[in-house]
Amino acid sequence: MRNLILCGVGGQGTVLASRLISDAAMHRGIPVMSAETIGMAQRGGSVFSHVRLGEGLYSPMIAPGEADLILGFEPGETVRMLPYLRRGGQVVVSTLGVMPVTASLSSQAYRPEEMVDFLRSHVEHLCTVDAEKALRETGSPRVLNLILLGAALRAGALGLEEEDMVEAICRRIPPKYQEMNIQALKWAKV
Repeated sequence: MRNLILCGVGGQGTVLASRLISDAAMHRGIPVMSAETIGMAQRGGSVFSHVRLGEGLYSPMIAPGEADLILGFEPGETVRMLPYLRRGGQVVVSTLGVMPVTASLSSQAYRPEEMVDFLRSHVEHLCTVDAEKALRETGSPRVLNLILLGAALRAGALGLEEEDMVEAICRRIPPKYQEMNIQALKWAKV
């Protein structure tokens, strides 16, 4: 069984990423359960998905301390979900901050680099992805989700192969965007 949490801010592609993982797993014959919080997705609010892969699943929700992976699209949201990570679990996180609505309501400054530093000091198995560089090199601001999925694949955190994800992209993403997304998936080097 593998427990994955994907978290970010509305508009970053968190939900599509969870659906690609689920699709890839189902096509390999791996049982999948998932749950998403998407109500704030259109408003820049917190978005997260629980994805569970494997036999013996009875609930889509992951209990605190049980996630094998947190795939963080935004550093502050990743820190917020850290209580879900099991001891020895992995975190793959974008270093690019996107101020969530909840942070904008605070009187304190939002500093994503401090969130990344916190993760570096509290997570044993951490993979950071320089999202600004990745988005610049891929030429599209809309492929962060695939860049992070590629990093998670290379870190061995998904329990899936790159080919599984490429096939899921071809099934779930319109043809005119497939090549761009496949190239983004292959960008990450861990």
